[in-house]
Formats: sequence, C-alpha cells, structure tokens
Amino acid sequence: MKWRLKAGAIGSVILLMIILAAGCGPQSQGKIVEGKVNVVTTFYPIYEFAKAIGGEDANVINLLPAGVEPHDWTPRSQDIVNTSKAQLFFYNGAGLEGWVPQFLKGLNHDSKVKAYEVSQGIKLIEAEDEGDHDHEGQGHKDKHHVDPHTWVSPKSAMIMAENMKNSYIETDPVHKDAYTSRYMNLKKQLEELDSEFSTHLEEMPRKEIVVSHEAFGYLARDYGLTQHAIMGLSPDAEPRARDLLQLSELVKEKGIHYIFFEELVSDRLAKTLASETGAQVLVLNPVEGLTEDQLKRGDDYFSLMRNNLTNLILALQE
Repeated sequence: MKWRLKAGAIGSVILLMIILAAGCGPQSQGKIVEGKVNVVTTFYPIYEFAKAIGGEDANVINLLPAGVEPHDWTPRSQDIVNTSKAQLFFYNGAGLEGWVPQFLKGLNHDSKVKAYEVSQGIKLIEAEDEGDHDHEGQGHKDKHHVDPHTWVSPKSAMIMAENMKNSYIETDPVHKDAYTSRYMNLKKQLEELDSEFSTHLEEMPRKEIVVSHEAFGYLARDYGLTQHAIMGLSPDAEPRARDLLQLSELVKEKGIHYIFFEELVSDRLAKTLASETGAQVLVLNPVEGLTEDQLKRGDDYFSLMRNNLTNLILALQE
C-alpha cells in the first residue's frame, strides 16, 4: 500500500522507477495556473476546504481521483511535477499519507512549495488495538496506533480549516482579507453542522455504532458515541474470526439494529455480520472521497455529513 525508499543513490533510482512506472496510469486532474496561489491537496475533504478558503485567489489541484480509497493510493508522476511547481501542499498527516515524506524528497530541487500538515492542533486518538495491522513498518512505532480520520468530526474540521487559512495568509499576505472572509464563511458552515450533530445525537437513546472500519473515532469522541469496528484503522485489514464472533455477540446483546458500511470499501463483512445478527445495513460515509455518482449529484462534505447524521439518527433509535 505504501512505498519506502532507502537514503542515497539507491533511493533516487527507486523513486525514479516508481515515477516512470506510475506515469502510464490515471493521473490527478488539474494544471498549474500562473498568477494564482497553486495548492496541491492529498484527498477530498482537504481539497474542498482549500477551494472554499482559496476562492478566486487560488488554483487547487487534488491528487486523489474520484472513487479511490485514500488508504490504497500512491502518487503518480504528474503529481510530482505539479507539486514541485505549486506554492502550497496540504496533507492530513496523523499517519494517513505514509508516502508523503519520500514524495516531498522527490520534488524538484528548486521547488518552493511549502508543505503543511493540516491536522496539527487536533488532539489525536490512539487506537485501542491495531493488532497485527502494521502500516508497512514506517519506522514510527507510535504512529501505527494513531487514528488519522480527523476530518470526520466537524469539530476537528474547524481546526483543519483554520490551519489552511493561516497557511494561505502566510504564503499570500496581499489577499489576507479575502482568505479570512472566505474562511469565516466556511467556519460558519462547520459550526452549523457541529450544532446539528450535537443537538440530534445528544437526544438519541442509543449511543453505540457498529462500522465497517475504524474511521469514526473523532466523530464518536466529539458527539458521545461508542464505535465498534469490524476492521481496524486500515479498511484492508481482515478481522480475526474471534473478533467477528465477539462483535456478533455484542450486536445481539445490545439489540443493535444497523451495521454501517462505506461506499469506497467492500460491504461483504458488514452484510455478513448483519445477516448473522438480524440487523440491517446502512451507509456511514467517512468522506474520504467522492464517487462518480456523488460528483454528478453535486454532493460535498456537508451533504455527505448530513446524510451521515440522518442515518445515525435512524440507527440510534430504540
């Protein structure tokens, strides 16, 4: 899933081989535009917030194509080219994009791009048990257990948006007032969303959700829910048989009516668990990316999060 390189000449050769091999595959949409702040983002939520704050003063290029799960993605050759020419590079951090350090090392030597980890300032969640799911041995043991899905909570999203606004102003102080104004509009939208989640979820008699992968820790923490996940932090990790059995017993014992699955991840295990326990399945979207259908419908972070709230309200009824 992630690639690693050794330092020195061998690393440079391997990086070049990866770039050349990837050059034939699908590439990110977007080109560098002169006269604007060019911003490269790693995946959808950051892209949406960066566009909202940057407005007419920025040209935002998103790396992740529609319908692709960010845990499964690695950069392409055009991504190196665009990012080398950009002024800003926004990535989530918190262990989500394991490829970022080597990616940044592979940029052109004369690149002036400034990289910002937009999750800075969020109190990160340590996963209770990542078990055998080693994230490709990145060399940072403590990172293996950090939940990177910060954006799924509107409260965390507000911190991310503020970090982006500050980065824009630092890079392009001439347009400070415009960035601040657009950021305040985005902040207001996020505050309204936060209020809706707080108000409705506080009223729910049930507080436990069963999800396909452990992507809703920040949402659960910030709105008083308890998350039970079929898979770990990575949606690729297969659960152990005993874990599935314990989860099945929990669903029956607690009388949980719905098992949540995601559109960008296989629903096989969620449907199996639902079938075994007499529960039904519902979508709970971690908003990691848009499908082609969602793009055509004009969906965005806010519509997907409100769909999540509707489904949570349904699942948490008595």
